[in-house]
Amino acid sequence: MENKEKLRVALLFGGNSSEHDVSKRSAHNIYDAMDKDKYDVALFLMTKNGIFLSEEASKRVFDGEPEDQVVAEELPKLDMSNPLAPIINLGNTENIDVFFPIIHGNLGEDGTIQGLLRLLNKPYVGSEVLGSAMSFDKDITKKILNLAGVRNTDYVLLTPQTAERYTYQELADKLTPTLFVKPANQGSSVGIHMVTSEAEYTSALEDAFRYDDKVLVEEAIQGPEELEISILGNYHPIASVVGAIKVPSEDEFYTYDNKFVDASQVIFDIPVDIPVELSQEITEMGLNAFKALGLRGLARIDFLVSEDGVPYLGEVNTLPGFTNISLYPQMWEKSGISYVELIDRLIRLAEDEYDHQAKILHDFKALDPKDQDI
Repeated sequence: MENKEKLRVALLFGGNSSEHDVSKRSAHNIYDAMDKDKYDVALFLMTKNGIFLSEEASKRVFDGEPEDQVVAEELPKLDMSNPLAPIINLGNTENIDVFFPIIHGNLGEDGTIQGLLRLLNKPYVGSEVLGSAMSFDKDITKKILNLAGVRNTDYVLLTPQTAERYTYQELADKLTPTLFVKPANQGSSVGIHMVTSEAEYTSALEDAFRYDDKVLVEEAIQGPEELEISILGNYHPIASVVGAIKVPSEDEFYTYDNKFVDASQVIFDIPVDIPVELSQEITEMGLNAFKALGLRGLARIDFLVSEDGVPYLGEVNTLPGFTNISLYPQMWEKSGISYVELIDRLIRLAEDEYDHQAKILHDFKALDPKDQDI
């Protein structure tokens, strides 16, 4: 990357998922933590219907103007007959040095934004297209983890075409009496249900299919403790201390409301007091999963530990939240990396990965043409 007095970094935030407002809060935290002597920060909001606003309009929303009002004013300025209209406002970003996407959920974590930024030939924070897509799909994630020997929960995959093959009781006999029903491609506990009867199962399956055509029915771990670890790096990643989430007793698992609506009753225990051997095993599993999925930059990895002390990898989050209650930056704070330094490292990792890929492309082009034939 060319050295400049300041790097111009573009924060991409918002999105069309249920985590739209969470993304906005994450963007504010990242913006506040960025050293303005190092970075000139541009802002681009993706609306709830998947359209990027201009930098000027995005800044208005960022500064507190009602989003619906700004969107109503800005969308008529776009020629929606142009198929590139949703991304047209990113067309004049040649002066951007690094993109920092903080769009959670659909479009942001599933490889879509990553593909766009790759076409723009710009460095960006986080994993590339394939790693993002594989990690966002819980079914594919589990298949990769199984190949890599990383322990995770047993499950049955259902589609609208196969759902009628199983009753609740058949799945309970195959897995556990308590089951978790969850869409394959959703985050933040959206569409996830714990079921213990045929009626609950039928209702949960109907809801889960609202969000995806692939639904996982997973076994329940006995007496689980929810633990988390943060990963940072590209080809030689490092892991944070292990943290724990204690949810209100009336909640059976860490729900969307616990995460983003009312976390007042949630206790974050960082670092959590667990046996050294368990901490080491979780760290090893997290790093192995990060490498197996081909991830870059950052990830928060969630675990369930059974009452007899066995850890199971639950989910991989490639663009975790950066709000004031988000675990990813909290765990690094407790590991000796401040929020400000964390942002610096993520931006450097984005530049390093871009340079690495550019070198691969350069070396490939330098090959004798006959050596490029496969």
